[in-house]
Amino acid sequence: MLLSRRAVTAGLLAAPALLTRAHAAGRPVTVASLFGEDKPETKIWRRIAETLNRSAPGRFDLRIVGNAALGGEKEVAEGMRLGSIQASLSTISSLSSWVPDGQILDLPFLFKDRAHLKRVLDGPLGAELKAKYEAQGFVVLGFINYGARHLLAKEALTTPDSVKGKRIRVIQSPLHTELWSGFGAYPTPIPIPETYNALKTGVVDAMDLTKSAYVGFKLYEVVPVLIETGHIWAAGVVHVSAAFWKGLSAEEKKAFAEAALDGSAYFDELIVADEEASMAKAVSEGGKVVQPENRPAWEAGARKVWASFAPKLGGIAKIEAIAGA
Repeated sequence: MLLSRRAVTAGLLAAPALLTRAHAAGRPVTVASLFGEDKPETKIWRRIAETLNRSAPGRFDLRIVGNAALGGEKEVAEGMRLGSIQASLSTISSLSSWVPDGQILDLPFLFKDRAHLKRVLDGPLGAELKAKYEAQGFVVLGFINYGARHLLAKEALTTPDSVKGKRIRVIQSPLHTELWSGFGAYPTPIPIPETYNALKTGVVDAMDLTKSAYVGFKLYEVVPVLIETGHIWAAGVVHVSAAFWKGLSAEEKKAFAEAALDGSAYFDELIVADEEASMAKAVSEGGKVVQPENRPAWEAGARKVWASFAPKLGGIAKIEAIAGA
């Protein structure tokens, strides 16, 4: 059906207004998040957007795409390097393909608590890693803490011996693979959005993850037992693509960096609260938390990974210094 002359005229008159609004919205920034609006991984970007609306009005238009619609962490990282995605969060583990040195933060039982990890990342190691990430196309504007990783299973695998022979989903990282193979398990790298089905169908028997993500992906439905091993503190980054960053003015960089730093602190606060709420949800849905047995045996197994990776990560003295920081 032909459009009326009045409709065409109205459309032409509206076009400049639409263009003006689009221009006023600022520079488009595609942001990838693994979760929905209720989780810290998305809330941080809403906070950053609000801060930028005050500090750099009209400069940025953050378009947040949640629920892993743009893929898992590996796919998002590749998208950032290609320029199709401008900003996201990432675990250090998922960036190890590009910056193997970051694996030092994933060494099991290296950090005592949240404060210990933050202290180390606020020091020379944090600056050293930021430079290495930027060389690979990732500009790190802040470090974040996703919480401790715990073993998740269909049964109470409370001792290192109980893990032997189990097929365990791991992050696509050499260190994580070596950790679990050292305990006699069969590591299987699987992107995080695919883990629910892999556990449900028996492709794998177990995995490890933080408490917040455990509930974010509803994994308590398929692996109802969380063994509170706390073996790795899951460090992460708030980062933008280098191509996007290079296109910003000095003023825009300052505003974005300050907003991201504020967002990083906000994220860490949210995670603590979210872990408590998440586990209450898991338990109400039939989940169960159990304590590991023979922790010295778990730590002894982990120390083998320290020794194996030390030559690649600056030596055992560097690792021991971080452990004692």
